Amino acid sequence: MSSSDLSLRCLVVDDDPLSVQVVLNCIANTPFLTAVGSYNNPVEAAEFLRTQSVDLLFLDVEMPLLSGIDLLRTLQNPPLTVLITSSKDYAVQAFEYAVVDYLVKPVSYPRFLQAAQKAQELAQRQAVAFDGHDAPADANFTFVKVDNKLVRVGFDEVRYVEALGDYVHIVTDSSKLIVYSTMKAVEEKFPNNRFVRVHRSFIVNLNRIQAVEDNAVVVEGKHITVGQTYLRDVMQRLNKF
Repeated sequence: MSSSDLSLRCLVVDDDPLSVQVVLNCIANTPFLTAVGSYNNPVEAAEFLRTQSVDLLFLDVEMPLLSGIDLLRTLQNPPLTVLITSSKDYAVQAFEYAVVDYLVKPVSYPRFLQAAQKAQELAQRQAVAFDGHDAPADANFTFVKVDNKLVRVGFDEVRYVEALGDYVHIVTDSSKLIVYSTMKAVEEKFPNNRFVRVHRSFIVNLNRIQAVEDNAVVVEGKHITVGQTYLRDVMQRLNKF
């Protein structure tokens, strides 16, 4: 698959209707982007994103009731995100949430296109990391792309997965694999009956959880904080054992 073959489904969230229209026009003029909708109300957008999947989110930061950063915090599995802001003061937070890029209003098409191409490249690399080398559906392993080679990963050997910027670290009993990907791609690839998202930055192997202490799970001696957004789901999953 070449990057030019990859089309991204986009959602626009901004409380300013004029700003929404500017971004929608930019999307309409970008061949590899398709708009699937827009919201002026961030609460409604958050509800939509909890049940629907999109590839790329164009998200305003300064909104009433729920800021763009707050909206990202509510999502267990956020899509690739480009923040849109009236200020340049959100660079640190943008980095913290590993967003693709952030655009300062008024948004120009050349700058928009740069961010969109960045998102397409990241999505393509995620697809390459996992795509086209699937094991059988009932297999106990998968393949991931590390540097320029495919590496077989046995699910039983995985302790946890940690997000670090544009990469994920898959920590196994014998190694730490660095894969250019996102947690969303890992969640889709790893069986959800064996792995659970406990934090924005961590997915753990349920069978490797040794204890739960003070809102943290202990995996092979490592304490991993359970985020508030994920706590209820984690406890429900653990109570099934």
